[in-house]
Amino acid sequence: MSVTAVSPMIPDASAPVGIFDSGLGGLSVLRAVRATLPRERLIYVADSLHAPYGERDDDFIVDRTMAIGEWLVGQGAKALVVACNTATAQSIALVRERLPIPLVGVEPGVKPAAAVSKSRVVGVLATAVTLRSARFQSLLDRYAGDCRFICQAGHGLVQAVERCDTSSPALMALLESYLAPMLDANADTLVLGCTHYPFLDRAIRQIAGERLQIVDTSVAIARQLERLLDAHALRNTAQPDTLPRFCSTADGESQRQLAASLLQIDAPVEHVDIRSRRARLPEPDIV
Repeated sequence: MSVTAVSPMIPDASAPVGIFDSGLGGLSVLRAVRATLPRERLIYVADSLHAPYGERDDDFIVDRTMAIGEWLVGQGAKALVVACNTATAQSIALVRERLPIPLVGVEPGVKPAAAVSKSRVVGVLATAVTLRSARFQSLLDRYAGDCRFICQAGHGLVQAVERCDTSSPALMALLESYLAPMLDANADTLVLGCTHYPFLDRAIRQIAGERLQIVDTSVAIARQLERLLDAHALRNTAQPDTLPRFCSTADGESQRQLAASLLQIDAPVEHVDIRSRRARLPEPDIV
């Protein structure tokens, strides 16, 4: 497959940063970015119409990531944060080659978890796609060392967060079923391998107490974005603090509720129609 070269964009420090997730999980990254870079203008896109990505095939994930990345470039974004572990795992290399702006991806915190675990047993909660990806397996190969990693696909957790459920009895029972084998194995550290999962922090604490040290990489992502903007002379130093622009491919009501309840941001959500790149291709000639 050939790769079309892209022309670099003219840097504009006042342009917005695009943040994209399959749904609402990337709001945890947006929260960290706002705290680290309060002067940056932000556009957040939730592809909630197609969430969760963790149960989609690889081609679909690549296609949606490229389509939304291109849409954000069209909106004038100067950099892109792919705030979705699944999208990063399956598409970041290709998207980085094809988009004309700097990119930051996310990945499970295997390295920091291995560094802090005293029991040398670490739990990982992530989507099935992330856990099976070559990128995740490479992280384990490079950084696990003498640690035992207990990996659990968090089926149903993304959907719960998407409907603003972070504490129902059904959610607590599901989460406890995932954490119990880790606690039984004496895990002392838990990697949150999906950007939706930090919104379950309180629920995890109710189940595990202080037995698990939680590794959430959202702050590290924000700092990496800060370094990237500085390296490209793109950090905005003049723009006053402003509310993010929220966009959703669905109706956006859950996004508005979650931003209001968990981020204390009361802002409208704009519905956007971002067609898949496949759908934009011309129909083949029929001979």
